[in-house]
Parts: sequence; structure tokens; C-alpha cells
Amino acid sequence: MTEELEQILSQLTQPDNAVIQQATIQLKQAFKDPAIIPALCAVMSGSQNPQIRQSAAVMLRLRVKKHWKKINPNDRESLKTVVLQAFMQETEHTVQHSLSQLCAVMVKHETPDRWPDLLQLLNQATKSSNPHDRQIGLLLLNKVMESNPEPFKPHYCQLLQLFSVVLQDLENPTALYYCILTLTAITAYTGTEEMNLMRSIIPSLIVALKHLIKADQSQASEAMEVFNELMESEVSIIVPHIADIVRLCLEVGSDSTLNDSLRVKALSCIAFLIKLKSKTVLKQKLLTPILQAIFPILIAAPPPGEQDPEDEEDDSGDGIDNDNPKHCSAQIIDTMALHMPPEKLFQQLMPMTQTCLASENPYQRKGGLMCLAVLAEGCADHIRTKMLSSVLQTVCQSLSDSNQVVRSASLFALGQFSEHLQPEVSKYCAELMPLLLGYLSSLNQAKVGHVTKAFYALENFMENLGEGIEPYLPTLMETMLSALNNAENLKIKELAVSAIGAIANAAKELLVPYFPPVIESLKGFLTTTTEEMRSLQTQSLDTLSVLARTIGKDVFSPLAAECVRLGLNLTDTIDDPDLRRCTYSLYSAVSTVSPDCLTPHLTAITTIMLLALKSNEGITAHVEEDKTFVLLDDDDDDDNDTELGEKDSVDFLVDEPETELHDVAGFSVENAYIDEKEDACDALGEIAFSTGAAFQPFLESSFQQVYEMRDFPHEDVRRAAFGAMGQFCRAQHQVWKENPTETNHQALLKLLDVVLPCFVENVRTEHERQVVMGILETMNNVIKSCKEEAFKNPARLKDISHVIRDVLKKKTVCQDGGGDEADDEEHQAEYDAMLQEFAGEGIPLVAASVPADKFSPFLNDLLPLLMSKTKSSCTVADRSFSVGTIGEILQALVTAPGGPGVAGRLSNRLLPVLVAGVRDSDAEVRNNSVFGLGCLAQAAGPIGVTDYPMMLSVFSNMLTKESDLRVIDNLCGALCRMISTNVDAVPLEQVVPALVGCLPLKEDMEENKTVFNCLAMLYTHSPALVLKLMKPIVAASTHVLGNNKVDQETQITLAQLIKEFAQHHSADFQAAVTSLPVEQQATLSAAISAS
Repeated sequence: MTEELEQILSQLTQPDNAVIQQATIQLKQAFKDPAIIPALCAVMSGSQNPQIRQSAAVMLRLRVKKHWKKINPNDRESLKTVVLQAFMQETEHTVQHSLSQLCAVMVKHETPDRWPDLLQLLNQATKSSNPHDRQIGLLLLNKVMESNPEPFKPHYCQLLQLFSVVLQDLENPTALYYCILTLTAITAYTGTEEMNLMRSIIPSLIVALKHLIKADQSQASEAMEVFNELMESEVSIIVPHIADIVRLCLEVGSDSTLNDSLRVKALSCIAFLIKLKSKTVLKQKLLTPILQAIFPILIAAPPPGEQDPEDEEDDSGDGIDNDNPKHCSAQIIDTMALHMPPEKLFQQLMPMTQTCLASENPYQRKGGLMCLAVLAEGCADHIRTKMLSSVLQTVCQSLSDSNQVVRSASLFALGQFSEHLQPEVSKYCAELMPLLLGYLSSLNQAKVGHVTKAFYALENFMENLGEGIEPYLPTLMETMLSALNNAENLKIKELAVSAIGAIANAAKELLVPYFPPVIESLKGFLTTTTEEMRSLQTQSLDTLSVLARTIGKDVFSPLAAECVRLGLNLTDTIDDPDLRRCTYSLYSAVSTVSPDCLTPHLTAITTIMLLALKSNEGITAHVEEDKTFVLLDDDDDDDNDTELGEKDSVDFLVDEPETELHDVAGFSVENAYIDEKEDACDALGEIAFSTGAAFQPFLESSFQQVYEMRDFPHEDVRRAAFGAMGQFCRAQHQVWKENPTETNHQALLKLLDVVLPCFVENVRTEHERQVVMGILETMNNVIKSCKEEAFKNPARLKDISHVIRDVLKKKTVCQDGGGDEADDEEHQAEYDAMLQEFAGEGIPLVAASVPADKFSPFLNDLLPLLMSKTKSSCTVADRSFSVGTIGEILQALVTAPGGPGVAGRLSNRLLPVLVAGVRDSDAEVRNNSVFGLGCLAQAAGPIGVTDYPMMLSVFSNMLTKESDLRVIDNLCGALCRMISTNVDAVPLEQVVPALVGCLPLKEDMEENKTVFNCLAMLYTHSPALVLKLMKPIVAASTHVLGNNKVDQETQITLAQLIKEFAQHHSADFQAAVTSLPVEQQATLSAAISAS
């Protein structure tokens, strides 16, 4: 059979399709004969043609992988012998490679201890005096270990001793390469006994990498992955060597004679280290050397006659996907901003940035602007509060720089500022909008690449303007509509469609007059099917979704059903993940406006989305396999081959899709498919919530599929999955509220019993900070909606309180929880502080959901953690958050069963903190402290009366000095809370006139409820006092009645009070009315007749 098999295999390598098909049929027959295994062995070790030897090895590997148990025991034993002999006598590297992979698969079935010959061979070859034997011994070791790291655990110490020898073999770079790859493979599985050995290897590892770089840069680039692996799994091994590793990476990253991919690998190691271990980097004083090394890369001019990728004309404008050393340097600064305390970073970074910005060299000016741009996200608070006007001035000046490279960078910076430095940036509208509109007026002449950057800045800036966009609307919409109708270039049309979405986010109903022509254009784009229109269609769907959410129900509802049909038609005719993703967002938006339009299509819509979540499309495994041809056991087309008990036929394919993770050198996932999964999760969650009972038949299948995504490799998909799980709980709660059957109630409790423990566990164990923030935010929303239902399970209160405590104590994985360094309490990265804020926001929500006495012991644990952030040495953000949270906890205790008792017991601890906050230099901290004092008085009830004199003196003192309008509004609210709670404890004759003198409220419209409820109560309690103040009360009421920022209930309360004045005290009332301006009189009479 051996000759016959060799004949067939050689036919498979012919360039003739007919011959290949014929050979395939013969091979399928041959595979039904059990003698195929010995025959393949014979060909693998005896054929003269290396390509055929390799094919035989690959076929054996696939056979072994799926059908080891069916191979008869004698054949198995002889295969173990033959493969090792073949391996040692083989001279072709590609065949050795395939043979080593065959061994790897056999070890999977056999375990190392049942194959002593393999261990012996590995031992001899890797220690051989012949360098070539050592190389192939290490190749075999690498393949076997990579696919079976765990079974070799007992041999790790021995292996590490071997590695420490091999790493000295600097003249044998291939041996170094395989040695380092194997070390990378076992790192994640090492335990404490291997730690010291690992630690002692690191210096040799660094030297070995330097030699490998000289010998083979692409192998060196792959080998550098060892650092990422060490950082991720066993940071403590490298902490003593961090400075040396950083030095190596900086040397490689800075060496422009090396190829870009190796430099990028080295620089991304540094970014990864900063992300995981920023405290160590600071502690070992590595910040300055890193900045000194990467700044020259960031500001380097490209070679003569070339441009940086982001300045080339065909650049997409997001400036993100260019993997080159310059981009990596910016990414390192971006990572520092996200993971280091701004105070420490800016001290080192700003002098370097300012030097660049002042330079004559345009690429240095560009570098300085890029640096400012990437700081905006991570250090937003610091820039907003300490240096906003100066950085904006720099950017505005650069917008008119003589060099286009600099102008482009300043547009990118402005876009970043607009996205991250809200709301303060919008206050510079008058300066910035004319500059940006100037850019647009020259739309037709400029190059598309540059226009793209101008649109990026304009969109991000406009999106957050709110009503402030009104004066610019006519110019903006005229420009955009004209671009939609006239532009030759599809990219310009796409940019205009996107900009209309941004304008709609700000303008909302103000956009109604422009709605018909916009919709006409969008429909036109969405009904064509030509390929070059694809990205314009995707953008049109996105903008349509924004319009659905912003333009107002009445205007959009008539189009809702048509939009859903349009989306389904597109996905029926075009297979494109980006397009599908945008239809999901469209359905989601429509569900918020008219859920009934979705109901008939829910089956179709959920089917498409669940398929997107299940699909492995776009995920490619990098199989280390010379792509000759690979045999795949295909279990589908079978002919009468039943006596084997399992179908057993053979197909020829160019690749092998069913690779197990271990055989794979890595995964790459196309971004479009990741985005599609993320958007599918987001949309399923929102649609479930919006459509309520109609979604019930789909809830279970959707939940199961989304739950599967909770450990998806990509963090954005995980975050979206957790978000959707929370939405499903809120949806089920809503359904039970509307139809309170026992079945619906049980379904809710069952869901909460799966979801909340899953949230708690992942807050502790998830590595990505953004995902943890998402989980905490979602958990807060679930508690807010489901209230006491979320705590029906007796263990739940403890679990949630403890996980909040752990985040506040920085004990979770994503907070670098096992940190061995003493923590610098007062300075941390802004995002680390933000994570703690998400956790803290849960405390008042829990307080509002459970009886106060039950929560009290947990609250006693949590309060000191909040109070420690109120010290004057803490950042403004920390002080504002902690005092605000204390206020919200007290507000929750007002209505919680047993709340007043708990609040009364806490008042001695909290009063000094809140009174100190009232004197803070920052208005927001003062505001939150005043609010907290009012809530304390209200929550403590009669117990709190003894503190009234002191509180009143603090407030009256404040009233004379305070200039911030929001703080004054909250002072009024706090005084009203005190009066409403203990009216007899307040000297009304002095307090009420001062209070009414501050009306109407200017900023905090929510406090109108507290104020006018109090005045209505006072009218029944002390009518004479209120009547004396009728004139200012009536004047203030004209600002509240008919104001859409004030809730209906408050407006009704106030209208009734005014009616009382009009009916029972008409003379005084008329006098008060006639003293008002005419339009305010009209407001008043309209409100009275309406009520």
C-alpha cells in the first residue's frame, strides 16, 4: 500500500485539477483501510520527496487528532517510535516542523509520562554538543510544550535549568528563538517553586534577545512577546528587572535602523507595562527616561519626500490604525495619561511639550499638539480645571499655522478636547465655531484628507453644544445639505451625513425644519445597492438612528415602520458586518420611539443578531502550517461507513478551520465583526427593555447567547454583554410590574440570581478597567430599577456591599490589586478615581432598596472609605464625589424603612465633614455639602433638631458671601428641607424672607420641587408670613410655570398656591401681578386657567 499511497500523494501536488480530484477519491478509499496508518508512517519516513513526507505527516496529525482511540494499539506504539526516528533523520526544516506538530498532538492523547522515549529524545537533543541537534531538539520541545503546557508541569524546574544554559548559547540564534518561545508558553502555568528560577533567567533573557535582534528581526519581534506574557501572568518575576527591560525596549524602539514591526513591538511592551504596573514605573523613576526616549520618536520628521501615514491624502482621518513607532510613542503617552496621576505626569511632560510647541520645526510643533491631544482623555479633569484656556489658545493658534501638517494635528487635538473636556470646552464656542466654519467654507478646494480632519473636529465640538448650536444652524445645515446634493466625492457626502448626526445630537427639535430634505437624501442613499455606496449607506443608517432619538416622537414616529423594513431589506440583500451593525442600532433607536413598529419583526431581528453573536466569522486562527494542503476529517458526507461507529471520510482543503486553541500561534479578529457583536448586545438589551412584554418569547434565547459573550476575548464585547444582561433584568422587572403574576416574578428572581453574582464576580476578576466600570454602572441601574427585588436573596446585600468596599479599597484585579507598593492615597490616575466613583454611586442605591437597619453594619464599613476622600489634600473630583455620595446616602435614608434612626446615629460623624465642605474653595464641593446638610436634617427628623442652630448660622453666613448660583439654589433647598422637617425649630420670620429673596432658582431646577412644596406647606402653617411675601413669590412663579425643566407635579403645586392667592386675597394678588412685565402676566394667567 505504501507505493500506491506515495503515488496518490504525488498526484495531489500536481497543478492539474482533474488529477487532484481523481487522487482525492482514491485517497478517501485508502483511508477506509486500517493499514493506512503504517503506510503513512512508511511514506513519512521513507519517501524521497520532502513535500510528500510533509503531506504524510500532516495527514497523520489530523488522523491522530480526531481518531487516536480508533487506531489499533500496535499501530499507536509503532507510530510513537517511527515519528521520533523520522524527526531525528529529517533534514528539511518544513518537514521537521510538521513532524514536531504531529508529536505535539500525540502528546495530547498520551501524556508525556506514557511516552518516555520522547522525554529521552528531548533530553538528549537539547543537551547535544552538535548545535544543529540542539536547534531541532528545541523546535520539538517548543511545539510539544506550546500545545500541552500543563502535562509538563512536573518537568518545569528541569526545563528552566535547561533554558538558563541555552540562553548562554549566543552563537545559536535559532536555539535562542525556540527557547524563548517555549518559556513564553509555560509562563502562565508556572507556580511558586519555579519563581526564583524564572527570576534568575531574566538577565540572560535580555542579553539573548539583543543577540537575536542582530540575527533575525522578525524572530526577535515574536520572542519579545515573552515580556508581555511575564507581565500579565507573573509580574513579581520581572519587578526587580523592570528598569533593564524598559532600557532594552527603549533602545530597540529608538533605533531607526531596525524594522518598524520590531520597534513597534518593543514600544508596545512599554505601553503594556505602564498599563499594568504604573506605580512601579513611577517608583523606579522610569518616567523621565521613557519620555526622553519617546519624544524624539514622536517629533521625528519623516524621510525626505515622504509623509507620516496620517498626513497622506488617502488617510481615513481617525489617525488610529497606523502601526508605526511614532504612533506607538503617542500611545505610550496616552497610556500614561490613563494610568498615572496627572500631577506627576504633567510635571515631567509639560516642559518637553512646550519646547516642541514653540519650535521652528513643523514636525516638532505637530508632536507637541499630538501630545496634548492624547492627554485629553486620561487627564481630562486636570486639564479642564487647571489649564484649559492656555491649551485651547495653543490649539486655536495652530489652526492657522502656515504648515498643513501642523493644522491637521491641531484639528485632531481640538476633536479630542471636544470629546473629553466637556462641558468647559463648549464655553469657547464663540471663538472656535467661526474658525471651524471657516474650514468648511473652503470645502471644495481642500484635499479630502484634510477636510476629513476638519469634520472630525467640527463634529466632536458641535455634538455637545446643545441649544448653543442655534445661531449656527442655518449656516451649518445649508453647507451640509448642499454637500449632500452637489458633492461629486462620495467621501464628502459621507462626512456631511455624519455631521448632520452630530448637529442633531445638539439641536434636537431645533432640527425639525430641516428634517424633510435630510430624510429625502438619506432614503436615496439607503435604497441603492452599488458597492461603492456601502460606507455612505452605513453612515446614513447611523445618522438615521440619531435622528430617531433626537428629532422628537411626533416627527419620527410616522417613519418608524418604514425604517425597520428598510433595515431588514438591506441585511437581506447585502452581507456586510458594518451595515448589519448599523441596522441593529437603528432598530434600537426606533424601539425607544415606537416599539410597536418593531413587534411584528422581532423574530427576524433577534434571529439576525443572535446569529451575529454565535458566528465565528472574521476570527482567523494563525495556524503554523505550511499551506500545502491540509486534510480535514469532514463528518458530514459519509457513505455506509458505519462499522467504525463514527463517520470517517476525508476532504481536501487549503486550511483547517477546526484548530484547537493550542495549535494556534494567535488569533486575529476583524474589527467589523467585533463591532457587530458589541452592537448586537447593546441593541438586544435596549430592544428588550423598550418592547417589554412583546420581547418575552425571545428573552431566554437572547439571554443565553449574550451570557456566553461574558468571556469573549475582546473587552468591548464583554462590556456590551454585561450591559445587555442588566437591561434584560430591567426589562423583566418592567414586565412583572405591568403584569404582576407569580410566573413573571419567579422569572425575574431567577434572572437576578444569575446576573448579580456574575457582576460581583467579574468586578473582582476582570482585568480591563473599562469593563469593570461598565459592570458597576449596569449593576447600579439594575438596583435602581429592581430595588428590593434585587436583594430578595439573603446573601446579596453582603456580596454587593463587599464588592463596593473592595473597589473603594483598590483590592480588585483591574486596580493592580495585589500591589506590593505602598499606595499614594492622594494621587491616582483619573480613571482609577472614576472607577471608584462608579462603585460609590451604588451605595445610596442600595440604601434606598433595603431596610436601613439591615444595611447599617455595611454602611458603617463604607463610610470611612468615603470620608477619607473628603480631606483638603484630596483632588477636587474626589472631594466632590465623596461629599455628594454622602448627601445621596442621606437622601435615600429619608424614605428607607428605619432610615431616620440610622441617620440620627450617623449625624455626629457626618456633620463635621459636611460643615467643612461648605467652606471648600470649589463650588461643586460646597454645593454637594449644602445638599448633604439639608438631607441630613431631613433624614434625621426630630433627632436632628439640636443641630439646627449651628446649621442655620452656617447657612446665613453663606448666604451673605456665596456667589455661585447653583450653590445658592441648593442653600434654598436645604433651608426648605429643614423647615419641612421641623417647622417649629426654625425662626421663620428671619429665614423665609431671606429664602424668598433668592428666588427664582437659576441653575438647579430640581430644587424647585423642595422649595415650592415647602412654601405650600408654610401657607397652611403660617399664612400671614407667606402673604407678606406674595409679591416676590408671584414674580418667582412666572419662571417656574410652563418651564419644561420643572416637573409637572411641582408646577401643579405652585399653580394651586397661586390660585389660592387669586381667590382669597385678590387685591394683593392683582397688585402683585400688575407690577410684573406684560409677558410674565400672560404666563401667569395661562398657567392659572390651565390648572
